[in-house]
Amino acid sequence: MAHRLNTNKQFMVGNGILAFAVIFVVVIFVYMSMRLQREKQEERHFIESYTISLVKGFAGDSISLFVNDSLISNKAISEEPYTVEVGRFAEQSALLIVDNNTELVSTFDLSEKGGTYQFEKESDGIKQLAKQ
Repeated sequence: MAHRLNTNKQFMVGNGILAFAVIFVVVIFVYMSMRLQREKQEERHFIESYTISLVKGFAGDSISLFVNDSLISNKAISEEPYTVEVGRFAEQSALLIVDNNTELVSTFDLSEKGGTYQFEKESDGIKQLAKQ
């Protein structure tokens, strides 16, 4: 009796091999794109800086300054003006001024170009002074 070809079995084995090859190629491309993206992030450096000045109304208060989620300063302000310089480290930045006594948070957007920001505390909250 002659051996008959089992075409269904051959077809299924061929499809299985092809499926593994496709999965392998997809994994290679995903790995390469993630590695390239990680290298781009490591090379990213910003030259801009922010100068933050607490000009009036902060003396004697305990204040925390945050840029994005990073704590910049957490201290009682003894004399005015209190100035801090911070280098830009993210695409977009926001300044959070937290009054530690009342836990009130004031949020301000920071420019992508850096710059000098002055703040004044009044009875109704913290105000940003116009740039000069």
